[in-house]
Amino acid sequence: MRNQLTENDIKKMQEEIEYRKLVVRQEALEDVKSARAQGDLSENFEYYAAKKFKNKNESRIRFLERMIRTAEVIEDDSAADEVGVNNRVDVWFEEDCEMETYKIVTTMRQNSLEGLISVESPLGKALIGKKVGDRVFVEIGKGAGYYVVVKAIDKTATDDEQIRSF
Repeated sequence: MRNQLTENDIKKMQEEIEYRKLVVRQEALEDVKSARAQGDLSENFEYYAAKKFKNKNESRIRFLERMIRTAEVIEDDSAADEVGVNNRVDVWFEEDCEMETYKIVTTMRQNSLEGLISVESPLGKALIGKKVGDRVFVEIGKGAGYYVVVKAIDKTATDDEQIRSF
């Protein structure tokens, strides 16, 4: 399965790549050079720490470039009264009599502990395109599932969460 990203996600990833190449890479190289100049490398902790930081930065650049290259671009627009990508949604769980708030995001940004659910998750799939007041069946298996009610949609939710690093 290809990772789904919006144009905005790709733009943020490209900005991070540029920052890492122009700023972080130069700092990392200077740190390695400075640590190397201290002499004996066999017991030089600063040198190994600087090399590790430099390698982590290069690995992150490669990861982001690969994600952009292999991404499936999805639209993040929806009608004014419908749930779409990057919208916050208040959901009433009928069985539990509880209200929860989630933000529908792309697969790369999902983090259920922070209330970020993927458009590919059962709840995300069920909510996309729904309107306030809709009662929705969330299928979690063959014939198994639960009902939720869309209580509110916030289209003004900021898109400031970063792409998770792995």
